[in-house]
Amino acid sequence: MSSVSTHVLDTGLGLPASGVPVQLSRVKAEETVVLASATTDDDGRVAGLGTGLEAGTYRLWFDVAAYAEASGQDIFFPEVTVTFTITDERHHHVPLLLSPFAFSTYRGS
Repeated sequence: MSSVSTHVLDTGLGLPASGVPVQLSRVKAEETVVLASATTDDDGRVAGLGTGLEAGTYRLWFDVAAYAEASGQDIFFPEVTVTFTITDERHHHVPLLLSPFAFSTYRGS
C-alpha cells in the first residue's frame, strides 16, 4: 500500500504556507470520493494525508483562496488541483509552490 504527503511553499514570500486547507480524493471513472482533509501546519506540511492507498488515480485539492485571505494577499488562482496516478507501493510526496500569479508542482521524495 502507498501513502501521500504534501507541503506548500509560498515562493512570493519565501515562507512555508501554513493554514492551507487540503483534500485528498480518489478518482474512479465519473466518481470522486474525498478520502482525507487537513490543513498545512506551521511548516506548510501535511505529513500523513493518505495511507494504505491502492494503485489508482488521486487528486489533491488546495484551497488557495483561504490561504490568500488569511495571509492578506491577492492571489490569481483561488484553488489548485493536482491529479496524479499511483502505480507502485511507496510513499508519494506532492509539493506545491505558490506565488501571486503562478504555481508549480512536482513529484517529490
